[in-house]
Amino acid sequence: MKAVMIIYNQANTERVEYMLDRLLIRGFTYWEDVQGRGSETGEPHRGTHTWPEMNSALLTVVDDDKLEPLLTAVRKLDLRNTEIGVRAFVWGIEQMV
Repeated sequence: MKAVMIIYNQANTERVEYMLDRLLIRGFTYWEDVQGRGSETGEPHRGTHTWPEMNSALLTVVDDDKLEPLLTAVRKLDLRNTEIGVRAFVWGIEQMV
């Protein structure tokens, strides 16, 4: 099993949820109003007058066979509008109760 954290501009909220539904990924935890800045070219998302946009974050745990389809969908979403960006981070889950 893998944990996947997806960080995305709030403008992509419906697209991210649709992506999970389409891949039959039901469980996730969601954080709204996440601040940050992309590591290479991303502008700050701070919810301020100067940097008004905000991000959201989502954490899901998926079986190994769903990982690549999920990452492929994230890549496609990122390519759809590279200026607002979306990133996925993956790590292994040893146990879950």
